[in-house]
Amino acid sequence: MIAMILVGLVALLHVYIMLLEVLWWDSPRGHKAFGLSPDFARATKVLAANQGVYNGFLAAGLVWGLVHPDPAVAWQIQLFFLACVAVAGIFGAVTSSRKILFIQTVPAVIAIIAVWLV
Repeated sequence: MIAMILVGLVALLHVYIMLLEVLWWDSPRGHKAFGLSPDFARATKVLAANQGVYNGFLAAGLVWGLVHPDPAVAWQIQLFFLACVAVAGIFGAVTSSRKILFIQTVPAVIAIIAVWLV
């Protein structure tokens, strides 16, 4: 149960990130979340929306892993998408902001450990 809750929280986090990147990038909320100037946000809005769609796919994959009826397959789906989240977080931390490591990678790794131990 704890593992499912952690996977669900990582999925919800990625739904929120998707909303920030797709809908709220060029808004005060997006500016604050990502430390953007209004001009930069306006100029990169399309790129951010594309990135947001990928975060939505990560969330969808995690939800798929939570609802899949076969526990053995669900376990594999969850681990795959959690690993994708962790790798994306590491890449983001290296190329953009170290903060991403703690926001994205750490929760994914904690969920991986919980799923693995179940």
